[in-house]
Amino acid sequence: MDLWTIGHALSVWLLPVVTAITLHEAAHGWAADKLGDDTARRLGRVSINPLRHIDPFGTLILPGLLLLGSLVGGPRFIIGWAKPVPVAFHRLGNPKRDMIWVALAGPGTNIALALLFSLTMHLVLLTPQSTVLLWVWTNLDNAILVNVLLACFNMLPVPPLDGGRVVTGLLPLPAAIRFARIERYALVVLIGVIFVLPLLLEQMGIEVNPLAAVLLPMVDLVHGLVLTATGW
Repeated sequence: MDLWTIGHALSVWLLPVVTAITLHEAAHGWAADKLGDDTARRLGRVSINPLRHIDPFGTLILPGLLLLGSLVGGPRFIIGWAKPVPVAFHRLGNPKRDMIWVALAGPGTNIALALLFSLTMHLVLLTPQSTVLLWVWTNLDNAILVNVLLACFNMLPVPPLDGGRVVTGLLPLPAAIRFARIERYALVVLIGVIFVLPLLLEQMGIEVNPLAAVLLPMVDLVHGLVLTATGW
């Protein structure tokens, strides 16, 4: 794998990944602000400036490792996250209900972006073909996939992912409190599932990535729906 291959891959994946993660987090802050908690706005997190949202591991290192893995024969599977937007749920107008809307704002924004980029690809076809046009097309194509993947990943029903927040908001209060306690272990478990568990299974002769096995069918379904809805 030469430097040109790595550079080209970064040039067509970096912008889609950073844009998707940045707007995902900004949407959480915007929704929380509209529903009564201005914490994120006061801290400058309702912003499209990526520097306000970048998490060194979740935004840069993890997606980079997964991208390099895909270039050497691994699955085309890139996920990541930004610094979580601070939300004081007790300040929301209706904390349990509004927690759900704040959580859904991020994945909802990603699906909206995927639809927008897919529609934009129709306009690209009307432009005279060139090397730059191909680069733009590849960025848009990757942006659709990244936004769909980010939305689906975040809707997994595990705290602190958005799907976990939705489950917490739907459960009765005693069960919600117990379920939310999972959050303190979530990052360690997630890293283990992504990196450690596949290696252990491979040593046992089982070549499967458990997270990919759960997530990718959902991604394929939503990705297909986005393309169908936008005329592809």
